[in-house]
Amino acid sequence: MQVFNEIAPLKAFLRARKSAGKTIGLVPTMGALHDGHLALIQASKAENDLTVATIFVNPTQFNNPTDLEKYPRVLDKDSLLLEKVECDVLFCPEVGHMYEETSLVRFDFGHLDKVMEGRFRPGHFSGVALVVSKLFNIVEPDRAYFGQKDWQQFVIISRLVKELKFNLELVSIPIFRESDGLAMSSRNARLNGKQRQEAIVFYQALQFAKEALKAGRSLEQVSTEVRKHVESTEDITLEYFEIADSENLNLIDDVKAANRPIMCIAGFVGEVRLIDNMFID
Repeated sequence: MQVFNEIAPLKAFLRARKSAGKTIGLVPTMGALHDGHLALIQASKAENDLTVATIFVNPTQFNNPTDLEKYPRVLDKDSLLLEKVECDVLFCPEVGHMYEETSLVRFDFGHLDKVMEGRFRPGHFSGVALVVSKLFNIVEPDRAYFGQKDWQQFVIISRLVKELKFNLELVSIPIFRESDGLAMSSRNARLNGKQRQEAIVFYQALQFAKEALKAGRSLEQVSTEVRKHVESTEDITLEYFEIADSENLNLIDDVKAANRPIMCIAGFVGEVRLIDNMFID
């Protein structure tokens, strides 16, 4: 696996491969890798000649300085995992290489970044769009791979690609879960044993809501029961449970009126914030 810390050598390396007709897949991550990330690598390897993984804890997408400070950073361990799945290239720049000075660029995605995550994390998706744009320009991939767990992010990046005419294909990979249903997340490493057991309440709530809605119960009834169930668990605080049209993120009150509705949930387990989602179909 080739490892790069600086932009210019990476671009030169990739330019030579593209000149030789090689296709490139990009897997952007913030590290603390788990099986979900490795599935993205494997999906990219199946469809491209060369796979580039990036590890960069992007400061502009954190609206909570404490969350940024405590985000897991285990580069040595991550590098070993990437080598095991035969990733071709790792790009792990320092902050100063990606942001030579304080950025003045801001993105506004209309209602797409005002609902759900956007309500509770103002500026988050602007920071995501900024760093993803940088990575797209640096790597110039043919395809880029993202996990379904961040579905709102995937919709927003899809709009970014369309608006800025990036010449690449976006690919979403289904959520990878632990054996008890908890969505794999780098933040899970910050949970203690008791919190780890409690955290499955988000998955349980989504399962309950899916079956209840398919059985014809109203969204209002289901939402009330989800909140009651989640917040009856010690250490859990629910931020939101919403159902949206998965294509345009319009929040809905009738699952039959949407294109492939998706249920999205977020909350805190102690001080650790987790998200999850599930399609109703």
